[in-house]
Amino acid sequence: MKFSPKLSGFIRSESAIRAALLLTGAVGITLVLWPLQFSTKSICCGDYDGYYHIMWSRLLWEGLRAHHLPRFIWLPLTTLNSRDYVDHHFLFHVFQIPFTWFRDLRLGAKVASLLFAVMAVFSCYWFLVRNRIRFALVWLVALLACSTPFLFRLNMAKAPPFAIIYLIIGSWLLFRKKYWLLMPLSFVFTLTYDMFVLLLAAAVIWCIVIGWSEQRFEWRPVAFVLIGVVAGFVINPYFPHNLALFYEHLKIKLTLGNFSTKVGQEWYPYTSWEFLCNSAVACVAMVVGYVAFDPADRKRAHHSLYFLLLATLLMILNARWRRIAEYWPPFAILFAAFSVQPWLDGARSAFTTLSNDMLDELQPFLDVHEHPVVARKSQRRELWEWLAAAIVAIILAMVLGANLRVTIKDIADSEPPEYYKAGMQWVRSNVPAGEIVFNTDWDDFPRMFYFDPTHRYVSGLDPTYLYDRSNELSRLYDRITLGKEKDPGPLIRDRFGSHYVFTDNTKIHSDFYNNALDSGWFEVVYEDEDCTVLHLRDQKLEPPPDQNDQNNIDESGDEEDDNGG
Repeated sequence: MKFSPKLSGFIRSESAIRAALLLTGAVGITLVLWPLQFSTKSICCGDYDGYYHIMWSRLLWEGLRAHHLPRFIWLPLTTLNSRDYVDHHFLFHVFQIPFTWFRDLRLGAKVASLLFAVMAVFSCYWFLVRNRIRFALVWLVALLACSTPFLFRLNMAKAPPFAIIYLIIGSWLLFRKKYWLLMPLSFVFTLTYDMFVLLLAAAVIWCIVIGWSEQRFEWRPVAFVLIGVVAGFVINPYFPHNLALFYEHLKIKLTLGNFSTKVGQEWYPYTSWEFLCNSAVACVAMVVGYVAFDPADRKRAHHSLYFLLLATLLMILNARWRRIAEYWPPFAILFAAFSVQPWLDGARSAFTTLSNDMLDELQPFLDVHEHPVVARKSQRRELWEWLAAAIVAIILAMVLGANLRVTIKDIADSEPPEYYKAGMQWVRSNVPAGEIVFNTDWDDFPRMFYFDPTHRYVSGLDPTYLYDRSNELSRLYDRITLGKEKDPGPLIRDRFGSHYVFTDNTKIHSDFYNNALDSGWFEVVYEDEDCTVLHLRDQKLEPPPDQNDQNNIDESGDEEDDNGG
């Protein structure tokens, strides 16, 4: 199709502007996230799971080079034993493989985390630019300033950035009505991370939107997503065990009451004050979106309605579980952007009588301000819009600066990269390979596994894995590690098959530590400021007599000597 030279020049200039906006956004996002990721030398950020992910990616690469999947042998007492193990982050670990080629595995994990985080934020910004949302750079600042937990959790060496990317791609396909492409997308999503349920929720929401705006039942998005999900479960190296693990996650985590066992802090809610303060910009964006949303024009409100429903769902989930903090805030910004856009567009011209598709294609080329009076009013209005946008951008930049300071400090407070390294090197050198080491904290496992993959451990990655395999053993584990068992030695030996205990030096395990030493079963074989390794003796040593008892014996002996002359 040929265009006039003037129109061709306009199209070229628009493409150039879009490219400049995208390039500026990519650089800006990288400059913001770089100091966050590298404010600590450790794999970010306080959560140790990144150590497991990068080490497993290396082992996966070594296995694939040998034409087989590696057996996961490190948690034999849990549902992640070698027979039932499921890698529910399979493609995420595949995506991490090139970064395992770094000489420093820790640095490789950090570079991967930075790249994936940049891609996640950039995908949201790209979506705004591609949909011709005005003041895209202002919305980009809002994306970066939306929430401190969003910035913090986005930098973890985990899979959520891919969930954001997949949701953005899915939203684009829904808006373009290219429904059949949702099938391969949901297939890849299912193999990458078990938050694929968010894509299914997005498809259901789109069906509701189409039913509202076009008053017809559109079943294809849900059908194609379901087909892709089923394929992702079945065409999977861990089928059918992956079905059991997915059910296990749903059963334990999707509850409105208390959890069956202690889980990670990310599964507990924020307090109301924390929720508002941590995500102030996202909360304001939701209010702006609700106020600006105009349902009067059903044909043109379907995009904003989609984000209204999706962002509201994510906000409710975030109020229940902290871990949704990496999903809700950016979609709150997208909701506000799409709701405000019609107000920024202003009054429609006579061309609005054309079909929606044709109007959307012609809109950039229409000149609706030919009349001088209309033109002056339009210029005045546009000036005020730019002034308002500049003020908003300055405020958001200030919030972003404050959020960055807080988040950088939080990340910098992470344990150093050498944390547990010396203790695990001692275990690796002195404990026979393959033995089960009794770790007193399930969340210490990733670092232990990273520094010493030659041994097996009692609990790790999630306490529900031990609980689901044996809730009796899980409850016994809790009683022992919290110091409620006065004589833990025989229980650790007979029930868990361990002769060595690895414990951190935190206060929570001080009762266990005192019980272990007082029992006469244990001896300290390694200790530093971070951790302690205990060895379970073959025979119990009788504790030395109490000092008061010894004094009484001495006094009694002295009296006998005196009386006996």
